[in-house]
Amino acid sequence: MSQQRTIRLSLQQPTSTVYVLGTEISIDIHGSAPKDAMSFDVRGTPGVDVYIVHNPQVAKVPTCVPRWPLDAGVEVVVTMKAPSNAVNDNKVRISYYGQDGGTPVHRAMLYLTCVDISLDADTTRSGAVKRKTTDKREWTWGPDGQGAILLVNCDRDDPKSSDMDNMDFCVRSYADLRDMSCMILRTQGPDAIFDDHKLVLHISVSDADKVGVFRARGDDVLHQYEHVLGSDELSYVVDRPSGQEEDTFYVEGLAFPDADFSGLVAFHVTLLDAPVENLPETPIFTDTVVFHMAPWIMTPNTQRPLEVFVCSVNDNADFVEAVSELARKARCKLTICPEVENRSDRWIQDEMEFGYVQAPHKTFPVVFDSPRDRELQDFPFKSILGPDFGYVTREPYNETVSSLDSFGNLEVSPPVTIKGKEYPLGRILIGSSFPRVGGRRMTKAVRDFLYAQKVQPPVELYVDWLCVGHVDEFLSFVPAPGRQGFRLLLASPSACYKLFREKQEEGYGEARLFEELETVTTTTIDEILANETLRRENDYVQSCIDWNRDILKRELGLSEKDIIDLPQLFTVIDKEASAFFPDMVNMIVLGKHLGIPKPFGPIINGQCCLEENVRSLLEPLGLTCTFINDFFTYHTLLGEVHCGTNVRRKPFSFKWWNMIP
Repeated sequence: MSQQRTIRLSLQQPTSTVYVLGTEISIDIHGSAPKDAMSFDVRGTPGVDVYIVHNPQVAKVPTCVPRWPLDAGVEVVVTMKAPSNAVNDNKVRISYYGQDGGTPVHRAMLYLTCVDISLDADTTRSGAVKRKTTDKREWTWGPDGQGAILLVNCDRDDPKSSDMDNMDFCVRSYADLRDMSCMILRTQGPDAIFDDHKLVLHISVSDADKVGVFRARGDDVLHQYEHVLGSDELSYVVDRPSGQEEDTFYVEGLAFPDADFSGLVAFHVTLLDAPVENLPETPIFTDTVVFHMAPWIMTPNTQRPLEVFVCSVNDNADFVEAVSELARKARCKLTICPEVENRSDRWIQDEMEFGYVQAPHKTFPVVFDSPRDRELQDFPFKSILGPDFGYVTREPYNETVSSLDSFGNLEVSPPVTIKGKEYPLGRILIGSSFPRVGGRRMTKAVRDFLYAQKVQPPVELYVDWLCVGHVDEFLSFVPAPGRQGFRLLLASPSACYKLFREKQEEGYGEARLFEELETVTTTTIDEILANETLRRENDYVQSCIDWNRDILKRELGLSEKDIIDLPQLFTVIDKEASAFFPDMVNMIVLGKHLGIPKPFGPIINGQCCLEENVRSLLEPLGLTCTFINDFFTYHTLLGEVHCGTNVRRKPFSFKWWNMIP
């Protein structure tokens, strides 16, 4: 519905007002009517369209239409189609008639000056700002949705800067400018109108710390981009040089969606009437455009790998070389974090998670820095934040950070469909405590942030049975042909016991685990199968994994054929489980190349039976299994290959704004 403004007329003198293109003026014909008036007629000059609203029929009034009764059910509405060339160049005349209906008993005149005012952004999500007549105040999801999109300008395009680009009030480079969204104020009409009225760009107090706005002045000299809105600046009076019909503004996002921020921000431009002396201005017209802040989006194992990260510490040269070789096979860039930067903290998966932000005009990766804050804590900000590489973190709300806040406890599924509901960007998976009082949980600050992004609604799993407590200790995803395009891999004590029983029945009960490791006590298949304590512990672990299996099937729409059980045993100490031999599900996935912890299982006919079993499960899917020795460098420290690596992946081709959360 068009904005409508009521204008009151006077019988003593003509009334002058500004009409804004696309709105309606409702003329108060009753307030100015003489007391003896019984009917009226209305006429407008050729540039004016006059409508009568009557009970409640709407009809355009031609000159031959007879007079209208002056009753409460009659309303006069005026519109115009083009901006004026001069002030007061169009008129509307109201003639009032008495009982006899002869000559008019009085007339009232309305002088109109039409102007065009439009605040525009890329509401069509095409990558360009177009004039759009639909309601820009509404932001809607889906392929038929509308509404502009804003990036959080959280990268650092200027290498000389010490902080993110959105932490200052200036435009440092053209690259910085390209991270912002364009907003154009268009104005047409006689210059005298804009000289006599005030045009104000403004935002609400609640949005002031979420956005920054720069105004482009003159040519493309960077220092001429003036910071006009944001922080303490809630409004800005737009000066309009004579004849200038467009003003360009650049908008940067300062904050991601969160528990107290929906992600929506509104910008308004208001035309204010010239003030009467000693009185404030009054609004004539307001145009509004709404932006949605682009969410932070994670990428699953099924997305193409672009860059592999690994830490070099004093004892893992062979591990780094194995990961490097796997990255070469997968044709990925390799980044080795040196010890001077990691300070002997090898758990690079736990320190950070890679994602991205996207608008129609720009996409760039953003690293999410976990609140674990150990020796690697400075690496994401100091070494990864840079040109077109953003950074975000969340500080806990007076909470104690636990191991569940490390980002081995943060994964995301591939795209799934659940009972007809599509999740084209997958669903985030985080580990939490069993549904009971007490137990460890991810801090509220991180959980709130993940839920607020909306496009990958989280699924909470049960991990508090684990010593470390990370989802990557019992699950992973690999690309695979078929209905889903992937398989869910789950660690499975049951599958391991089944395999060992088969080998025992084949006569290999004396085959030993860890035989290739000189300083590790070996154990036979027979001994494992006879160990009742170990069996009870693994029955418990299997029940915990099965609880999560049921959640994953329900929340990801999976069936048993979408799940592959990898043989794995755990030990339980002080009611917390950890892997008995290297945890094979804790792997790095680089396309079809899998880097799997070498389990050092029983050697049968020259082959590790655990490796052979995993190959038989995964290689028919077109995957290549490379087993990496991480026993002393990661496994004995309660981590594996996935914990010691990290991967930046290609963003989804699907645009997040086309989904319906």
